[in-house]
Amino acid sequence: MAEITAAMVKELREKTGAGMMDCKAALNETKGDMEAAVDWLRKKGLAKAAKKAGRVAAEGLIGIAIAGTKGAVVEVNAETDFVARNEQFQGLVKLIADVALSAGTEIDKINAAKAGSMTVAEALSASIATIGENMTLRRAAGVSVAKGAIGSYVHNSVSDGLGKIGVLVALESTGNAAELTALGRLLAMHVAAANPQAVEAAGLDPMVVRREKDVLADKYRQQGKPENVIEKIVESGLKTFYKEVCLLEQAYIHEPDKSVAQALKAAEGKVGAPVKIAGFVRFALGEGIEKQESDFAAEVAAAAKS
Repeated sequence: MAEITAAMVKELREKTGAGMMDCKAALNETKGDMEAAVDWLRKKGLAKAAKKAGRVAAEGLIGIAIAGTKGAVVEVNAETDFVARNEQFQGLVKLIADVALSAGTEIDKINAAKAGSMTVAEALSASIATIGENMTLRRAAGVSVAKGAIGSYVHNSVSDGLGKIGVLVALESTGNAAELTALGRLLAMHVAAANPQAVEAAGLDPMVVRREKDVLADKYRQQGKPENVIEKIVESGLKTFYKEVCLLEQAYIHEPDKSVAQALKAAEGKVGAPVKIAGFVRFALGEGIEKQESDFAAEVAAAAKS
């Protein structure tokens, strides 16, 4: 059996919001399997649906760049938050985002691409030497449309196009470009706040949907519900799940009485043509990277030993 460490208990607690002792019990029951432990807690009614994004912990900046109907977003990490306020580092992140627009979003290609007289990798190395902290280009992504506009939003902005959360939304339409861009910004703000997993249910990872079905079915099976009733409950539960994680079905943050799909339809009059969300990307700084918090770790360690 795998050893249940304090770090494992802490990670599970952050993923689920369940109590430390419940998290420890779940890990013991599942022999240290983190994902199985999440499901165990949910079946017991002790946790909400697991969040896809981990706790924001790494330092650095998210950078976005847009040119016409194409946009790119990058995450560049550093060791301390102080570096994010450094003008040289900010310039580096802007440069890398601009390069991603032309070079594509594969990390190796971005690092190898020329940025003035040197490659991006060389520019990173030069900044490390000058600023004195380790830095890395962690990831990049992009969106584009043939006709339409790219909406964007940066949360906790430190400079134009730089901040802690960066969102791009691609809108496909033949309508007014200025109106589309304004609508795209509102939608990007929604994505930043609501963190959807896909535009619609068909875009969700089939494994995510299967897992949700299994969790719901097992939960009610343990309560003694008959299989024919469980099937109906699961279908109802999936509809609720889709409203939580699918962009078009979420309650629109700017008009909570409407879904995003309804708000999009209502906006078509101002835009002057049908509008389709072709895609979106949302980067939150450090998601999935854990940073030690000594006081809390000590608390968890004490609980794990009890």
